[in-house]
Amino acid sequence: MIRRHFLKQTAAAGSFLSLGGLTSSAFSIGTKKHITILHTNDVHSHIEPFPSNDSKYANLGGVSRRSTIIENIRKQEPNVLLLDAGDMFQGTPYFNFYGGELEFKLMSMMGYDAATIGNHDFDNGIGGLAAQVPNAKFKLLSANYDFKNTIMDGLTNPYSIYIKDEVRIGVFGIGLQLDGLVNKKMYKETVYLDPVEITTDTVNTLRNEGHCDLVICLSHLGYSYKDETIISDMTLAKKTSGIDLIIGGHTHTFLEKPTVVKNKDGQSVLINQVGWGGINLGRIDFILDDAKNVTNSSLILDV
Repeated sequence: MIRRHFLKQTAAAGSFLSLGGLTSSAFSIGTKKHITILHTNDVHSHIEPFPSNDSKYANLGGVSRRSTIIENIRKQEPNVLLLDAGDMFQGTPYFNFYGGELEFKLMSMMGYDAATIGNHDFDNGIGGLAAQVPNAKFKLLSANYDFKNTIMDGLTNPYSIYIKDEVRIGVFGIGLQLDGLVNKKMYKETVYLDPVEITTDTVNTLRNEGHCDLVICLSHLGYSYKDETIISDMTLAKKTSGIDLIIGGHTHTFLEKPTVVKNKDGQSVLINQVGWGGINLGRIDFILDDAKNVTNSSLILDV
């Protein structure tokens, strides 16, 4: 079911326009490239739908339904990336029993392309996370966690570049400060690096060396905080440049539509987050014309 939808012109100022539906044919005139981004965050080991007696989310979610939606979209759209913004682990007995194995195997079966690491992904310790990496047939992206003195060394990448219909899409991962949130014995010698500095360097690499047409940040920083000294998705967008989309997590924020923020160069950045528990699947469609001007639209799909 399509729950909410909007259209935003990022190449020029404009207001949100309502769409009755969204297919690639809706953008066929005068457009050249169509990229579809599907995303989740904070699924927290919810393999099955919420129980029928749940007070808020009765019968919503579940891997089977999400997989069906993803398959149907892939049948319609040839250039799809499927991404996750962290906290894949912890929240149901599936994690207690399998330790993340089932989550990674099911994500691999659904064809996830990349995910970043959330704080709860350390809940079995850094060794427990490393033990499950072979079950992930997708990239684990983390640019600002330095794992070089840990068992996770070499098991993540700061970023990855995907090519869809000749469009170069750079995706990188950013995590929140673990100190004070996660017991140090769980992440051991992992070093947290400043997310603004690392983002700036990573985006420069993706744009200038990777020649990326689109740049996407998978963030587990959280959407926003009253204390603006804590780096959130909102502050990251404002303090950096060159990002087209921040897919967020951690704060379990249900957005009615993506937030549009001006970066430090005055350009628009989309920030989206789809709650938690696998209840929703986010969808962002980017349309690039011959001059690489970008139009985007967004859907939030009930699962």
